[in-house]
Amino acid sequence: MATQTLRFHSVNPFTEDDIEDFEISDEAFVDRALDSADAASRTWSATPVAERSQRLRALASVLRRDVDLHAAAITAEMGKTLREARAEVEKCAFVCEYVADNAAQFLADEPAPSDSPRSLVAYEPLGTVLACMPWNFPYWQVFRCAAPAVGAGNCVVLKHANDVT
Repeated sequence: MATQTLRFHSVNPFTEDDIEDFEISDEAFVDRALDSADAASRTWSATPVAERSQRLRALASVLRRDVDLHAAAITAEMGKTLREARAEVEKCAFVCEYVADNAAQFLADEPAPSDSPRSLVAYEPLGTVLACMPWNFPYWQVFRCAAPAVGAGNCVVLKHANDVT
């Protein structure tokens, strides 16, 4: 008996036009993604904050450069107006820059009172963060989670809402 590949069919909610079909990830795919993120997190956590910040700034530039492409995808997949979708992409670029501009300060060691000659609170990467997202802000919900996590040296594995590809 042959196994059937499960597919997800994306449809524009406003026009009801077909957008695309996607294969639904199976358990083996998810395991590979988690293993890959675990391996990547070891390298990423050792990446200096300044370099992580530089990459977040570059990502903000790409979002702004391609704002119309991303806004069109949001509009087609969930029916937001182009104006709302562009604003969502711009907000994502802003959060990338905000984290980039403030990561070093946010992650700086803080002295902590104790009986020891020197005590501090150190902010270190946790590893891989799993994020399950809602449908209503398909870019913003991702970036408000991912930008701070990545800026802090973590990796992110994303499970998007079932109705927003």
